[in-house]
Amino acid sequence: MSKFMTAEQAAAMIRDGATVAITGSGGLVLEPYRVLEAVEKRFLESGSPNGMTLVHASGIGNKKEAGVTRFAHRGMVRRVVGGHWGWSPEMQEMAVNNEIEAYNFSQGAICLLFREIAAHRPGLITKTGKYTFVDPRNGGGKLNEVTKEDLVELITIGGEEYLLYKAFPIDVAVIRGTCADEDGNISMEQEPALLDTLLAAQAAHNSGGIVIAQVKYAAAKGSLNSKKVRIPGVYVDAVVVDPGQWQTQEAEFNPAFTNDIVLPRETLTPLPLTHRKIVARRAFMELRENLVVNLGFGMPDGVASVAAEEGFADKVYFTIEQGIYGGVPATGDIFGVASNPVAVLDEGAQFDFYQGHGLDMTFLGLAQADERGNINVSKFGRTIAGSGGFIDITQSAKKIVFCGTFTAGGLKTRIEDGKLVIAQEGRSRKFLKAIDHLTYSTEYAREEGQEVLYVTERAVFELRGGVLTLTEIAPGIDLRKDILEQMEFTPVIAEDLKTMDARIFRPEKMGEA
Repeated sequence: MSKFMTAEQAAAMIRDGATVAITGSGGLVLEPYRVLEAVEKRFLESGSPNGMTLVHASGIGNKKEAGVTRFAHRGMVRRVVGGHWGWSPEMQEMAVNNEIEAYNFSQGAICLLFREIAAHRPGLITKTGKYTFVDPRNGGGKLNEVTKEDLVELITIGGEEYLLYKAFPIDVAVIRGTCADEDGNISMEQEPALLDTLLAAQAAHNSGGIVIAQVKYAAAKGSLNSKKVRIPGVYVDAVVVDPGQWQTQEAEFNPAFTNDIVLPRETLTPLPLTHRKIVARRAFMELRENLVVNLGFGMPDGVASVAAEEGFADKVYFTIEQGIYGGVPATGDIFGVASNPVAVLDEGAQFDFYQGHGLDMTFLGLAQADERGNINVSKFGRTIAGSGGFIDITQSAKKIVFCGTFTAGGLKTRIEDGKLVIAQEGRSRKFLKAIDHLTYSTEYAREEGQEVLYVTERAVFELRGGVLTLTEIAPGIDLRKDILEQMEFTPVIAEDLKTMDARIFRPEKMGEA
């Protein structure tokens, strides 16, 4: 019997109160757009399904109508367990207003929790999240006052502390692929990533739940190449065909994302010489050959661009938490995919590699920092960005380079004669006495012996002896006016304070770093 059906028929399979796992990544990457649209439409017209628990590892949507926002209606969900919240301002607002129970766990923890659920184990045991806001001693990942249940427990094994992320049944998984046959076997040859699709499907199936898959093409029974099938049909209960399915929000299909073509280097446009490139260049100078490196969302993705411009991209192994190895990472809304990747793994396998300390170095964002070097990227007042893979990565990499501008909101800079000029200071300070949320704790860095740098356009800091230490300033920058007066605390100033490398502030290539 064929498993093909309409999006409306698939949406009708989801019952009130169900725990629903959805997969995808920002910018409509691997998002089952039409199915989620049908679920929303059914609720708005009939009031069902309601009272659901929504679970998602990655940020899903486009900050407009898609992804998680499909569920952001009063009464539609009662609880959200999300890894990244930034793609749905509407769901953030519901959490801030105490209209839903809201949790933020790391992307890797949720992804790997699907595996534990599928295996009927009691939960995920890991050090990921220790000392952060996810640690039960610091709130257990709860985001508001109405969220009461403890989903994370502190346990001790062999004299060492771990976090136990408790397992719970998944009633529905909504996933996406490229092609499905009548038995529900799913291939993913046109998808730019695999994400946690397989893990979510296994979790739902083994919980006695259902799996709904959206694809672009339908195929006859038994006609798919078995090596291309990523989700066996035995897991899948319903298949919705959407011929208009786009690979990402930027294009119906980009063959470079699936290695069907290889982009020539000259098509890669170098970054203009702005403060973003200054940060990327200084961060790039920390690279050494043959390192396995993770790149984070936002300003850190400029490191790959600089590496390509400097002819260094093939000398290191860039990775992204969505499962990508090599290639040139995409920037902006579709971060998480890459042109001409060397390998594309399941996201769970990537996080296993990360959490097992496989990373030599990571470049991640810098939103708020305090004098001890602790970092917040997850929550700011009424804005819930979510941690995404930040916690998984910062607690596993041997060396961390945080990248960001020195101040936020309206910062304008220019370069004159190789010197940095602050044309307009940002409205908000980033180096604060107290940060809003503890996404990265340097207590963990001390335990693990991590090397930590903080790179901005005008200053570089290092974590030395558990405190933030100023080690470099940009040429043209006044130490007191442009740095110390823009901080809420006075950092330790290194006795060997240096000027940042002059090559960073020149328009030509830097040459050997």
